[in-house]
Amino acid sequence: MKLKAILVDDEPHAIEILDNYLANFAEIEVAARCQDAIQAFQVLQQQKIDLMFLDVKMPGLKGTDLLRSLKNPPKVVFTTAYQDYAVEGFDLNAVDYLLKPIPFERFLRAMDKVFTGLNITNQSVSVAQKAAQATQDVFLYLKVDRKMVKVNVNDIYWIESLRDYIKVVLKDKALISKQKISLLEELLPEDGFIRIHRSFIVSVDKVESYHSHKLEIDGKELPIGRNFRNDCQRRFKLSF
Repeated sequence: MKLKAILVDDEPHAIEILDNYLANFAEIEVAARCQDAIQAFQVLQQQKIDLMFLDVKMPGLKGTDLLRSLKNPPKVVFTTAYQDYAVEGFDLNAVDYLLKPIPFERFLRAMDKVFTGLNITNQSVSVAQKAAQATQDVFLYLKVDRKMVKVNVNDIYWIESLRDYIKVVLKDKALISKQKISLLEELLPEDGFIRIHRSFIVSVDKVESYHSHKLEIDGKELPIGRNFRNDCQRRFKLSF
């Protein structure tokens, strides 16, 4: 028997991303896609829903207010660009709280919690297996010029902080997105990237040369900050 899920988000592209992620799970049937909380409330009154992916900040009724209004809510995974609501979300017994842009790796961990909470063990393919399959094709979405741009993390050379913005440098272009570099650092695979400076994160396998104060990627020299030298030493086995 499949689990019925609904996707609630006022951004159509955010729903599309969740749809693509959930296509990897034969155990999940997406019963409805809603662009506001009122529409979701109506769906929840009409049929039994097991799982809801719920945006927090939407026009009209917030996702957290929708959840409070339900006597018997389904399992809920919050999906939002605002980490300020995390405590409130967990106070409402949410299974997980995902910050946009949501990388597939992080989504898999949330699904692991969902299956555990629903006592589902007979998955056709385990979450761990799906994680292994996705290792070579991890991607995230960056908001660039009012649209969400899909970026494969394997294509990233480095990320540079520009105050409230970041510059994500790829082989043949750079993308500017409004978010903190610390947030993106949490979304990137730990084994593939390293913070070398308060303003720089680099792809480990793109590093061409290095010494104690700087490294080089694609002909560009980037500084290694004093507070990050020990981490770099362990990763690159440098002798400083």
